[in-house]
This record gives sequence, C-alpha cells and structure tokens, in this order.
Amino acid sequence: MSKKDNGTTLILAYLNEKNRPYSSQDVFCNLQKQHGFGKTAVVKAMELLALEGKIKEKTYNKQKIYFADQSQFKDVDDAELKAMDAQISQLSADVQSTTQSCRQLDAELKELSSSLTTEEMISEIKELKKECSGYRARVEKIKSATNHVTPEEKEKVYKDRNVYVKEWKKRKRLASDMMNSILEGYPKSKKQFLEEVGVETDEDCKVVVPSS
Repeated sequence: MSKKDNGTTLILAYLNEKNRPYSSQDVFCNLQKQHGFGKTAVVKAMELLALEGKIKEKTYNKQKIYFADQSQFKDVDDAELKAMDAQISQLSADVQSTTQSCRQLDAELKELSSSLTTEEMISEIKELKKECSGYRARVEKIKSATNHVTPEEKEKVYKDRNVYVKEWKKRKRLASDMMNSILEGYPKSKKQFLEEVGVETDEDCKVVVPSS
C-alpha cells in the first residue's frame, strides 16, 4: 500500500470485486491481516472514496454502509439471473455432495487408522496358528490317553457319593439327637460336654455336609 493513496485503491478494488455492502469495520477485519491496514486509515479511505463518488454510502441506524457504484456494472436480464440461480443451485448441490463424500472418507480413514496393519495381521495370524497347534496337541494327548473314565464308572461314582452323603446326614442327625438327650440332664454347657467326651463336630473341623 503506497502512502499516496492510503489504501483507497485496494479498498475500491475489494468493494467492486465483492459487490456487496460493508461497514468500515467489516472491511478493516477482512483486509487488516493481509494488508496491515489500520482501522482509522480504512475509515478515512472509505469516506474519501464515497466523497469522490467512487463508492456509495448509506446510513442505517447511525451506521455507515458502503458498497460499489452499481452504475459501473452492466444490467443483467431475467434470463441471465435465472441462469446464475441455476448455477448457484448446482454449485450448492456439488458442495453438499463433496462435503458428504469428505465425511464418509474421514470415517473410513478413522476406521482404517484403528485397524491392524498388514505386518500386525501377519504376526497375529502366526500367534493364533501357534496357539491352535498347542490346543490340537492337547486334544490328541487326551484322546490317546488310556485312563479314561467310562460313563458307567462315572455313574457309579455319583451313586456311591449319594449313598455316603445320605449316610453322613443320617448319622449326624442320630448323634445330634443322642447328644441333645444327654444334655437335658447334663449340668454343664454343650461345649464343655463335647470337650469332656472328646467329640469333634463337623463345624470344629470346618466341614460342610455336601448337598446330595
């Protein structure tokens, strides 16, 4: 920006290019970062352009709005406006479609990023094959064993267990009944009685009668 024009050339070109209304604050915010304009310089430049008739100025609610002089642009007929509207609609649809495609590609990228790499998959497959081989060896060892329990033997063990548990419960009940009869005429406590006769209960040995 030359000191001579104080940014008026750039601001004029910007307003003509955008061809929409702006406040001096809008122009300052839009051009300050790229061209280093100061706010006061922008205000003075836009007021000067309006004074020279190069741009138009309107006041709304005590705020000045500036826009390009429309007389410099050629008139646009209805057919051209319709064509522009159709182009805008098509471009909007293209933007929407492209945005949707980008979102889908982002989702696919995240999924791929969280997946195993080819090298990791190969390593994982090797480990799984090694694990499967170990399981097969164990299965073959079990199949080749000669000390399998037959179904008949297993059934006999369960039946014998039920008999022993039933007898255990029966004897415990008889012993309990007999001890209760003695304790009716015994002057001391049950604990003292058990200590004197040297009897250890299931509870003393922390044994629980299994369920049948």
